[in-house]
Order: sequence, then structure tokens, then C-alpha cells
Amino acid sequence: MLVMTRFVVPEGSSGDDFAERAHAALAALAACKGYLRGRLGRAYDDPEHWSIVTEWESVGAYRRALSNYDVKVNATPLLAQALDEPSAFEVLAEAAPGGDLRVATSDRA
Repeated sequence: MLVMTRFVVPEGSSGDDFAERAHAALAALAACKGYLRGRLGRAYDDPEHWSIVTEWESVGAYRRALSNYDVKVNATPLLAQALDEPSAFEVLAEAAPGGDLRVATSDRA
């Protein structure tokens, strides 16, 4: 499962403060069972736009992580500032280096 959470951090706000809070959020999420990897990114073309992208073993692992105490303290306040848009996606195709493509069927009922 892929979670893409986008943020707009207006000019005049401290991007450094946002980055520090994002680092704490990623660390809290990374400590949870089922977490695979995560990244913090900032747009080259518009530095007000940031994203946190995480990958999880399953939607259940992600949902359980959101109930974790450290996540509630360190990640939830930051995630509440995200843009109001869909953020959780099922992975339907994956290409490895070299071009090997793996296609999956949807788990949605």
C-alpha cells in the first residue's frame, strides 16, 4: 500500500520547522509493524509544496499504525495539516530496475 500525503507550507512559515516535524512523523511511522519505507520530499518548482510518501505491507498495517501512541503524538498533528485529498492507494503495478513489470489485481471488493 502506498500513502502519499501532500502539504502546502506557505512562504513566511518555517520550512525548517515543518521538516523537523516531518522527520519526527516519519520516525514514528517507521517504528510501526508493517512499515516498509518512507520519504519526505519538497517540490523543485514550488518550494511551498511538500510530500510524505510511505509504503506499507497492507492497509491494515497502515491503519493500525495510525492508532499507535507515538504516531498520534508525532505524526497525527502534522498529517492533520495535509491537503484534503485521497492519500492511500493500492499498488497495481510495479516495475523493477531493468524493466521487470509486476501487475497485481485490485483488492477492492
